[in-house]
Amino acid sequence: MQVPNGVENQKYMNGPDQVIPVDHYICLLSRTVARYPDATAFATKKSDGKWHKTTYRQYQERVRTIAKAFLKIGLERYHSVCILGFNSEEWYIADLAAIHAGGYAAGIYTTNSPEACFHCLESSRANICAVQDKKQLDKILSIQGRLKHLKAIVQWEGPVDTSVPGVYSWDQLMEMGAKEPDTQLNNILKSIAVNECCTLVYTSGTVGPPKAVMLSHDNLTWDAFAISERCGDLKPTVDKLISFLPLSHVAAQVVDIYATLTNAVEVYFARPDALKGTLVETLREVRPTRFLAVPRVWEKMHEKIMAVGAANSSFKKSIAMWAKDKGTKHHLARINGQTGTSCGYKLAKSLIFSKVRDSLGLDRCLTFVTAAAPLSPEIKKFFLSLDIPIMDAFGMSEAAGAHTLSIYPKFSLDSSGEILDGTETRFGDSMSVNGPGEIQMRGRHVLMGYLNDEEKTKATVDEDGWLHSGDVGRLDSHNLLYITGRIKELLITAGGENIAPVLIEQAVQAELIHVGYAVLVGDRKKFLAILLTLKAKVDSNTGDALDELDTGTRKWVADLGSSATTISEIVRTKDPAVYKAIEDGITRANKHAISNAQKVQKFAILPADFSMNTGELGPTLKIKRNVVYEKYKDIIEDFYKD
Repeated sequence: MQVPNGVENQKYMNGPDQVIPVDHYICLLSRTVARYPDATAFATKKSDGKWHKTTYRQYQERVRTIAKAFLKIGLERYHSVCILGFNSEEWYIADLAAIHAGGYAAGIYTTNSPEACFHCLESSRANICAVQDKKQLDKILSIQGRLKHLKAIVQWEGPVDTSVPGVYSWDQLMEMGAKEPDTQLNNILKSIAVNECCTLVYTSGTVGPPKAVMLSHDNLTWDAFAISERCGDLKPTVDKLISFLPLSHVAAQVVDIYATLTNAVEVYFARPDALKGTLVETLREVRPTRFLAVPRVWEKMHEKIMAVGAANSSFKKSIAMWAKDKGTKHHLARINGQTGTSCGYKLAKSLIFSKVRDSLGLDRCLTFVTAAAPLSPEIKKFFLSLDIPIMDAFGMSEAAGAHTLSIYPKFSLDSSGEILDGTETRFGDSMSVNGPGEIQMRGRHVLMGYLNDEEKTKATVDEDGWLHSGDVGRLDSHNLLYITGRIKELLITAGGENIAPVLIEQAVQAELIHVGYAVLVGDRKKFLAILLTLKAKVDSNTGDALDELDTGTRKWVADLGSSATTISEIVRTKDPAVYKAIEDGITRANKHAISNAQKVQKFAILPADFSMNTGELGPTLKIKRNVVYEKYKDIIEDFYKD
């Protein structure tokens, strides 16, 4: 079959040229099953309120069964199975089954529009699309007629109308696969090479349509191994993890699917509305030993803890302040290489820290990690004071997930993690080997290339195998990486000064804790301005931000002397008390500016907080700056009219 420049004729570009006839990935699954056949692989909470567990032996059996069914309904070699739904047992099985059957897995975000789904399905030449429910099924049916390669749609949850041509239920596939002999599947498995593509991860697509990152078996299994080695103390069949970040994102895939498989970790699936508020309930029930979250999750936890603290009596507040002081001093001493534990810290741990951890469901947790976007050092310091040291991980889809990961106590509050062993890092054209400059990476975790896009591949990975990240950073003497900005996000003022927006945004948010999001503007302008949102209540069904201020923000506004209860009222009246408080907060933040050009001169409160449905946030709750700039271009233009 004649095919375009794609997966089947592009081997692992940073490894050997020959095909290696060993499927590391499938050996990994078989090895874990051989060692821990009856250990729990994952657990799902069903409608009866009970956790239903699946063993590793059952996991492999179901993967093989669905793989045979995929072949039966038409999956061809080097074509994809796209998966559209929230994290679940079926998501995992469909992913592995696609790979076993000689295809490759490609996740699609549940928030994608039908057109965005079309791009993923068509560009990956999908033969099959696995969907969670009727809502996602309807998206695919609306574009089905334009998909040249699509042969079948499989729905794994809810009533399925199998009278629709090409639509199957999950149970139908299980029955179909169980009747098929193993011969074809076994022959395919023998032919799969470790340096072939097994997964496509679609980038966020903030500039142009999302690119399909081709990741090999070796990319993903090696990165999962490197992460495991850095953690060091993972305990097979004992460790527990909650899967709630979108599996379409590389961080969730490499940790939730591959690292757990490498170490026989139990995975518990959160509810689909986890990011809308139910995550803490699942945390309290499961009590995981490892926890990976994006910054917005940590920020929400911070807000809840602060709200509870604000309601305490003066005596309890003073006890909490004393305990946090002991916690901060203890951990900063550990970071600086000191050993030992003070009596004050032990007492604070017994009186305060243990109760905070219990309330969050993190009492058994040994590793706390933040990834996917920068988390403010102030938030990290807050949790550190409560005996919850949050470690940083930095990476990208093109690096199969992680390139750095810190493990306590070798970390810094403002670093982005320690470089993983077995990888290389350099800093573009910097005169110093430790930067600053563009962060460039090399190693077995670097992507094969972008599917059918040789031009962008060559622009991203040079001839020597260095992946150009687009981030600017430096390295310290402890091998900790510090990210100071992103090249594409840098604002260049009219005076020619390069300014990284994140640090300034975080400085403003640190002074104004009731600001939800901050977006700095001022590219090619005479001064900087900032767009701010106020924290609002969230619709529990849609996840959209409401007009009503959240409880903490409403109390803050009332304490300022304002009677406003909604964002629209504050914006419409330019509420003097609120605007003065924000102006004062920005003035305080400006005192930390390293030059006058880096001071914020103007601000605007936006009419609504950000959300995924309204487009300002991506699936991991990271700001889509281009969307914000376009949506609020009139407000931005008003900053500079004079």
